[in-house]
Amino acid sequence: MHLLIAGGGTGGHIYPALAVVDALRRRPNPPDISWLGGQRGLEERIVPAAGLPLRRLVLRSLRTVGRDVHLVLDPIRLALSIPQALVLLLGRRPDTVFTTGGYVAIPVLLAARLVRIPTVLWDGNVIPGRSVRATAGLASVVTVSFRETCAALGRAGSAKGAPAGVPCVLTGTPIRAIRDIDPLAARERLGIAPGERLLLVFGGSQAVRRLNDAVEAVLPALVARCHVIHVTGDLGYGPALAAREALSPDVRDRYRPARFLGDEMAEALMAADLVVGRAGSSTLAEVTAAGVPLIVVPYPHAGGHQRANARVLVEAGAAREIDDADFDGPALLEAIGILEDPATHAGMAAAARSLGRPGAADALAAIAVALAERRPLPDATTIDRLARGAA
Repeated sequence: MHLLIAGGGTGGHIYPALAVVDALRRRPNPPDISWLGGQRGLEERIVPAAGLPLRRLVLRSLRTVGRDVHLVLDPIRLALSIPQALVLLLGRRPDTVFTTGGYVAIPVLLAARLVRIPTVLWDGNVIPGRSVRATAGLASVVTVSFRETCAALGRAGSAKGAPAGVPCVLTGTPIRAIRDIDPLAARERLGIAPGERLLLVFGGSQAVRRLNDAVEAVLPALVARCHVIHVTGDLGYGPALAAREALSPDVRDRYRPARFLGDEMAEALMAADLVVGRAGSSTLAEVTAAGVPLIVVPYPHAGGHQRANARVLVEAGAAREIDDADFDGPALLEAIGILEDPATHAGMAAAARSLGRPGAADALAAIAVALAERRPLPDATTIDRLARGAA
């Protein structure tokens, strides 16, 4: 069995697909897997490092704005990518294609429809992306992280655009495996004593700057109340180290800045008592899978996607939202009052757990394999059980 993964550009299109790859590799008879991406995306570095063969279409991101030669070239690249994808699919003929949307999905879904290869399209936002809205009707099945996304694409249970309706299935967002991490053991490894609190702060690349500024503005007061693991990104790491050195030696170890957390992120999430972060699909999926309350600061430059994502957690009682323009040091200090209110903290943690779908990658792997084997899709009860991590 051969499965093709199609996705590229940003981490939001790559890391969820890699989680599905890991789930496929854990199956008793793992399929052969290859990857199809675009130009100038993060897949160029990340996918080969994951041990996957990478082929690339000629297209690149279609978000170019302003007066730029790429405004002319991008539609040409997109048009050229359709026959290119067709040749690649005919040459290897995968049993199914899994795509995380984005610009790579457009030519791949068109080509796959032409040669009758079944496809799984996944979207992680409440508000579907432009490419998902444009191509949902071409997929064999649309899978989503939020029930509201199915409604946005058409009626519940189907995606708009296909003659007979494309199934729309709630799976959640595929994430790194965190279910087997013991929270108490993680806290012990991180040196968090019983009765102490751990705050985890992280965002994505440019989106983390506002969070960094807020932490540094009130760092002495912050570490007086809790331990802090702070994922700063490359640009914020130097200032964070300087702020750490300025702390009193007796509290310096309570603040741990890091450029990036790879595999350590899962352990930090399971050890955390509270998270401050953005509202990307993967962030929300990891926080709810870990059952941790969230102070969510939606990134304002994401077409409204993050605000819509955040609203789901806020309305469920799992998160409190602070507008990006209002998020500063004093707002952060006020927000972490949750750590000192056991009843509120417990209620938010329970609400987060109720939303968690830590087995989303397994559910998506089961759907992809069923299509590859030309079997009926797993029923909704089975998908929900897999997604929630039930045995």
